[in-house]
Amino acid sequence: MTGSRSRRAIVVGVATVVAATCVGLGLWQIRRLDERRALNAQILARRSDPPIVIERAGARAAPYRRAVAHGAYDVEQEVLVFGRSLDGEAGHLVVTPLVLEDESAILVVRGWVPFAMQTPPIPRAAPPAGDVTVRGSLVPDEGDGSTTPDAAGVIRVLDVRGIASTLRDDVFPMPLQLRDQAPPQPGSLPAPAPLPELSEGPHLSYALQWFSFAVVSVVGAAVLLRRDRRSPTAAP
Repeated sequence: MTGSRSRRAIVVGVATVVAATCVGLGLWQIRRLDERRALNAQILARRSDPPIVIERAGARAAPYRRAVAHGAYDVEQEVLVFGRSLDGEAGHLVVTPLVLEDESAILVVRGWVPFAMQTPPIPRAAPPAGDVTVRGSLVPDEGDGSTTPDAAGVIRVLDVRGIASTLRDDVFPMPLQLRDQAPPQPGSLPAPAPLPELSEGPHLSYALQWFSFAVVSVVGAAVLLRRDRRSPTAAP
């Protein structure tokens, strides 16, 4: 009898710990889902706000806000962000500093080029010469200043401070992803790069999985306890 009670206590204890852990992880995923939904709502609100005008590197703005900048492209300082795909095809993002009126700059994500184009500046994706007005959306900085372009002008992430460290100008802290410009791009490259799609991620499916694991642990413990009671060794 004592052995049977010990086994039951162990089964109940293990099932309780497993179920509680799984429920906790499921609730954590639900909180992550709520955070993602709140961020998506914030992004949509900022995208619908009137565009701001970026005139100097020290201007303040929030990511995902629509923006307009006027200046001239510094093509010689162009870099490629390595390994970005478009419609399933491998390639790079073309990022070119736009020099503003006060001689500071903002990095413009002008679009995508195929993987075979490895060395900036890209002649087939050359921007309009002279003064240009660029409209687009501010996007978050992907780096922390620790990644810089290599000798060929290629960088692994869109690290604003890392790219800025190689430039002679002060640089706005967020890139501007181009939507359109005047004068327009003379050729078909770089291809327009769409803004990231907003999604809720896998958090809901992960939460349901964790909750199902909790149910399985409880049901499994109940089955084991029932078998233990029916076992001949459990009889006095």
